[in-house]
Amino acid sequence: MASSKKKKKGGEGEGEGGGGMERWLLSYADFITLLMVFFVIMYAMSKVDVEKYSAMANSLSVVLTGKSASVLESAGPSVVPGVSGVQLKQGTAEMAANQAQLEEVKQVISDFIKNQDQEAAKAQNTGNTDVIKLSDNIIIYEQERGLVISLKDTLLFASGSDELTPRARTIIAGLGNALVKLSNYIRVEGHTDDLPISNGRFASNWELSALRAANVVHVLNESAGIPSNRLSIVGYGQYRPLVPNEDTLSRAINRRVDIVILKQKYDYFEPPKISETESAASGTAAANKP
Repeated sequence: MASSKKKKKGGEGEGEGGGGMERWLLSYADFITLLMVFFVIMYAMSKVDVEKYSAMANSLSVVLTGKSASVLESAGPSVVPGVSGVQLKQGTAEMAANQAQLEEVKQVISDFIKNQDQEAAKAQNTGNTDVIKLSDNIIIYEQERGLVISLKDTLLFASGSDELTPRARTIIAGLGNALVKLSNYIRVEGHTDDLPISNGRFASNWELSALRAANVVHVLNESAGIPSNRLSIVGYGQYRPLVPNEDTLSRAINRRVDIVILKQKYDYFEPPKISETESAASGTAAANKP
């Protein structure tokens, strides 16, 4: 009797021991499952859409640095597939060369203004009091977007008119001769004060500012030879004042035409350029279309 009880107790002990030995299988199965899930996630993350990734990287670089990914300042391996570090360094070198070119153009324009002022001084000495000094009517300054040549409206137009004076055409052609060698986009922006136009020819200051900018563009294109695919026109009306329109002086400051030479890093935001040959061909095709 005692022997059978002992045996039964021993059997129960073996059963408990056997059950305890199998518990590791549950932990092992959980571990294997988690490991499998981990590698599935890692595999899914490694399947990157190269085109979308490149577009995302390019967009982020433009927003954060103002430069497209093709011209980021890096000589090492690129994070964007298909763009090497050497290509990026070349883009940076091109921008540096263009900046040096802009500085040279700035100096040429300054010399042009100085020469015009000397001619104006000679004219004044001979009794001509109608000559206006360029240095009093042209401001050259740099912004993040590029070099800005700001011309007061009194230097270019009669009050309320979009027609350039003969001297204004000469001045703009002279400025254009300094800009023609640049490959940058050039934007001509017209600005007015906040007083409504009252001569009946223009529906609003938008039309006046846009037509003034357009007439300046025509001189840059036709007289200075700047290619038309590098030029654009913007009419801001009274909505981009330099100072609040509070009195006669402030309104005179706001009435202007700005010639903006955009830095090449902003080419990313512009429509692609086409050659003069392609432009002429497309124009011919449009003219021949029935």
